[in-house]
Amino acid sequence: MDLLQMGAQLLSQKLGLNIDTDTIASALGGLLANESGQVDLAGLATKMASSGNLSAVLGSWLGDGANQSISADSIMDLFGSDRVGAFASKVGVDTGTAADGLADVLPQVMDKASSGGSLLDMAGGASGLLGAAKSLFG
Repeated sequence: MDLLQMGAQLLSQKLGLNIDTDTIASALGGLLANESGQVDLAGLATKMASSGNLSAVLGSWLGDGANQSISADSIMDLFGSDRVGAFASKVGVDTGTAADGLADVLPQVMDKASSGGSLLDMAGGASGLLGAAKSLFG
């Protein structure tokens, strides 16, 4: 199953949305997109790795153990309130509800994306993520 569709189904269930999952998947894809419009989970992972308080959370998502939770406030910081607000309006909920839903679903999507190491490989492995994080602050 496509990661965006999986995320859309999880969000639909979590938030009790009454819209089709393709609309939710499109909104989720927009939220997770880079400047080129492509879904960029490796870029998101790099951004999280560069954040002192989210690097451990990211490690739990990419590892084989249990996923640590992320707060709705951290979701707002990570994506920005404008982007979360745009996502929220596309799926028909308020920004706070959207942030709560994303905080619940994003760990599962990232965990699934990293299954087998594919997400880490895209980001140059764990050392690549850490190197990218260091370069942001170097």
